[in-house]
Amino acid sequence: MSQTDLKTEAFVLRRTNYGETDRILNLLTPEGKIACVAKGVRKEKSKLAGGIELFTRAKVVIHLSPKSDMHLLTSAKMEAFYSRIISDLDRLELASKIIKELNRVTDQIDSPEFYYILKQSLEGLNDGLSLSLVQAWFNFNVARTRGEQINLLRDTTGAPLQKDARYAWNSTEMALSPYDGGNIGTEEIKIMRLMLVSPLVVVSRVKGLDQYLDQILYVSKQFMY
Repeated sequence: MSQTDLKTEAFVLRRTNYGETDRILNLLTPEGKIACVAKGVRKEKSKLAGGIELFTRAKVVIHLSPKSDMHLLTSAKMEAFYSRIISDLDRLELASKIIKELNRVTDQIDSPEFYYILKQSLEGLNDGLSLSLVQAWFNFNVARTRGEQINLLRDTTGAPLQKDARYAWNSTEMALSPYDGGNIGTEEIKIMRLMLVSPLVVVSRVKGLDQYLDQILYVSKQFMY
């Protein structure tokens, strides 16, 4: 293998037909987002075709061009196909939204961490985890990786968040405001903190998680744009 070849794993973020038989691909890898061309992939007997389907994790070899941002995909072998996602309309819709969002975000900030966020999100959807859980975890971790400061330590007055106190989310100050009738309490705060530091599968094991997800999902959506 040439020194200019990259052997890695990848998810397809976007595919665009090019010419008569080629495709331009945006691939998300542990090394970041890579644009490449898959030559002849639309031919009937192409060996690349199976590895560049959406909702597929593949082992790929990419020949890196020293003179261009457009590289050449030379090998693609399917490692996992998340078939349960495409058989459920709601899961398919969320998975498509997640991929589209990462394609957009990685145009602005390219971090290897986005690959692992996508991998865990698709695995969670494929394994039947709650849609609200996957979306909230995804939202928080994309925001964190993007550099957003997610304040789950102090309220809008600057005071430390108190155990057994109630809060409401203040979308103007992007923090929790003390409010006796608030719908965010100790458990929601604990789970949101856990989401920022733990894999999705770990968060999914929290007992009684579902009863807190509506408010957590609402807060997580405030960080997406």
